[in-house]
Amino acid sequence: MDKHDHEWQEEQERVTGITRQLSTHIRLLSEELGLHRTDVVDMRKDFWEEVTVNFSSPDDLGETSTSLRQQAQILNERERHHLQSSKALKKYKKLVVSPYFGRIDFSESADTAAEKIYLGIGSLMEDNGTFLIYDWRAPISSLYYDGAPGPAAYDTPGGLITGNMELKRQFVIDNGEIEVMFDTGVTIGDELLQQVLSHSADDRMKSIVATIQKEQNAVIRNDRSRMLVVQGAAGSGKTSAALQRVAYLLYKYREVLQADQMLLFSPNPLFNSYVSTVLPELGEENMQQTTFQMYLEHRLGQEFQLEDVFNQTESLLNAPDGPEASIRRAGITYKSSVSFLDVIRRYVNLLEHEGMMFKPLMFQGRAVVGKEEMERQFYSYDPGIKLANRIELMTGWLLKRIAAFSIEERTASWVEDQIELMDNSDYQRAYNMMRRKGGGHNESFDDFDTEKIMLARYIVSQRLKPLRGWTKRGRFVDVKGLYSRLFTDRELMDSLNSSRDLPEEWDDICDFTLATIAGNELAYEDATPFLYLKELSQGFRTNTLIRHVIVDEVQDYSPFQLEFMRRLFPRAKMTVLGDLNQAIYAQGEVLGDLAGLVSIYGAENTEVISLTRSYRSTYEIVEFTRAMIPGGEKIVPFNRRGEEPLLTVVDSEADLLASVEQDVLNLHAQGYHYVAVICKTAEESARVHSELQSRLPVRLVTKETPNFQKGTLVLPAYLAKGVEFDAVIIYDGSAEKYGREHERKLFYTACTRAMHLLHIYSLGQPNPFLPAAVRETVSAGSLQD
Repeated sequence: MDKHDHEWQEEQERVTGITRQLSTHIRLLSEELGLHRTDVVDMRKDFWEEVTVNFSSPDDLGETSTSLRQQAQILNERERHHLQSSKALKKYKKLVVSPYFGRIDFSESADTAAEKIYLGIGSLMEDNGTFLIYDWRAPISSLYYDGAPGPAAYDTPGGLITGNMELKRQFVIDNGEIEVMFDTGVTIGDELLQQVLSHSADDRMKSIVATIQKEQNAVIRNDRSRMLVVQGAAGSGKTSAALQRVAYLLYKYREVLQADQMLLFSPNPLFNSYVSTVLPELGEENMQQTTFQMYLEHRLGQEFQLEDVFNQTESLLNAPDGPEASIRRAGITYKSSVSFLDVIRRYVNLLEHEGMMFKPLMFQGRAVVGKEEMERQFYSYDPGIKLANRIELMTGWLLKRIAAFSIEERTASWVEDQIELMDNSDYQRAYNMMRRKGGGHNESFDDFDTEKIMLARYIVSQRLKPLRGWTKRGRFVDVKGLYSRLFTDRELMDSLNSSRDLPEEWDDICDFTLATIAGNELAYEDATPFLYLKELSQGFRTNTLIRHVIVDEVQDYSPFQLEFMRRLFPRAKMTVLGDLNQAIYAQGEVLGDLAGLVSIYGAENTEVISLTRSYRSTYEIVEFTRAMIPGGEKIVPFNRRGEEPLLTVVDSEADLLASVEQDVLNLHAQGYHYVAVICKTAEESARVHSELQSRLPVRLVTKETPNFQKGTLVLPAYLAKGVEFDAVIIYDGSAEKYGREHERKLFYTACTRAMHLLHIYSLGQPNPFLPAAVRETVSAGSLQD
């Protein structure tokens, strides 16, 4: 037996012993949980039988309170212990399948023997406190990801620990058996990455803790910066690293940070489903997940029909080149800019002195308080009081006016008519409400006059209830009028825009904006500026519970939207991830260099990390796609070999459909279970799906699709962001479909979804963004087919 075989046998014996211990833990915990569950159920069932309840005297009341508190504490303790045991059981069940994935031998000095440190997704200790497995997030585990055999160091809460790493070993263990074992002198050996990356795609993103690279580890363990900006090439693992980062922060700050204090802004609901299992796989609860559109709907959905970014993109992609498309793009660019953000801020400052607009308080067609009177009251307050605080004072003043109006209105003729129309159920409700408002005293309608007064009070109060609620929500501020004024008063806009020039298309932009608002609609590019003005004028609704915000696909957000997020979550740190080469939405083009994000929190609070190595796709696909974009030479492909991307030109739609059908059948026959037919738009996707579904089992992905499923999916390019497939078929990559410069990144994004195979079809001349060598081949008439 050679040295390698001997070491393999020793390691297998250790794995077998660990697995045996874990199996014992699982059996004992399962039995214990069964008993705990029975205890908790019985305690809940018999809770009141164990409590002495007596309200006869103050002493008896105190005894009852103490008894209740003691019984509740016992129940809470049992439930807490049950929860902790359940978490431990879940961890052991994961570890028993694959206890660990790495080992390092580390000694702090030449005089001490090296400690063997095994790393897994969770820790395991012997009864004497000795670690059998270290959690991958423990400080010492960073040696595995960052170091190589030789001098090494790692940070701890107590300071820097230096020493020497004598060995780095990697494992693949499945069901208690070592399948792969090798020693490596680099960060994470290519052998393990090759095995992991050669696997098929899945309907859920997987944990990458066994293959975290050094640059990804820098993202995961960074806890210094108020804002961490990650610029990562397609397939560089930036989203995976961000999710491991969440798990790391929850582990390191477990005493003060909970999963529900972290929030992920994702690109679409499909992506939420795709990443939903990563944190539970690591033994952590999922953080909150949402989209920016969902937040806008929550805040503005009752007032307007909101356009979303997908409809905005769809309209731009389907629009022919011409004045209308140019006007829309110019409007999006300006409304997404820092210039327009500054305009809104200056506008609010101006409103503290003049120009505030209100809506009258109306009741049954009559003005309770007119807007002119409201304006006089508003500007009667001390000019030093901020606008939002004055609105709060106005709210109190208006509620008093409503109360006074309520008293006057009780004698109105319509009130007497309503009293006459009351039935017994209305009468009983009025009586019960009067009793409650009377503090529970036994009021009675002892004569006709008293009855009439009380019923009138009840009727008027109920009718004015919506107006009071409307006032408390600040709806008396005419935000729609304030926002519209920016597009009707050119002199005002010029003064607020300072020395900057408005877009040449400004008059047309104004017409478009006013027309949509008049129809109670808000274009996507207007929603954030409108809400920002609403917040600044009525008082900003901040969320101080969220302590960390993660924004994925940040290149698709405007500077305006990111500044709004900063204001919305004032106590939160922020991690933003993106790839400028995948900025496929119009407002994303405004952001420019991601390094520009430093202005949000300041250079001293911001760190930028670049991930340039691409792991998702084969070497051939990365070489092919990086030639499509400026600066693509900086992207480093991982050396996992595969087939060259295939380009096929067809002459007719019928040939195109037939070719795609046969291609899909061949791919499934080769064992590729996740195949995407990527179209340019949702409109094209629906048409292609309709044609293919009679020939193949295919699913159409729309913006409402909640889950990412196995099989053949037909979807628009902009919904493929963030996910990956075994094979990608670009339905039509012709110059007619992708001929405009702003469509370059959309085409690039679609192509980079492929892990193993990329097939591009072109109905006619291929688009100009394909690598020059490929286009030259087409021109020469020697195209692959």
